[in-house]
Amino acid sequence: QVQLQESGGGSVQSGGSLKLSCAASVNTYSRYCMAWFRQVPGKEREGVAGIDSDGSITYADFVEGRLTISQDNAKNTVYLQMNSLKPEDTAMYYCAADLGRGIVPGQTLSKGDFGYWGQGTQVTVSS
Repeated sequence: QVQLQESGGGSVQSGGSLKLSCAASVNTYSRYCMAWFRQVPGKEREGVAGIDSDGSITYADFVEGRLTISQDNAKNTVYLQMNSLKPEDTAMYYCAADLGRGIVPGQTLSKGDFGYWGQGTQVTVSS
């Protein structure tokens, strides 16, 4: 059983930064992938960035270099550093994990491919 716990959300002004954290109990598995998704009311949950146990990474096109995913294996934590935030980045951000597979750079993240989810952390960006 994989447990995920997000933290680090909050309210910032446009152009500001936030760093989200996801504490994950995946270290006992040799192969896994983790990702950040986001969702606004009335819209589909969309993938933001993903990373796997080997460090392979993918980003959604809208990231445009503003967001960086990383992991600290010693702390069993995945991070999402968000810079130059825009009002359209306002959403509930979710951490997700899946076991036994990796991430292909450039792949589009699909919510249906992830079996484990955190409860989410709200990010609000004001103009």
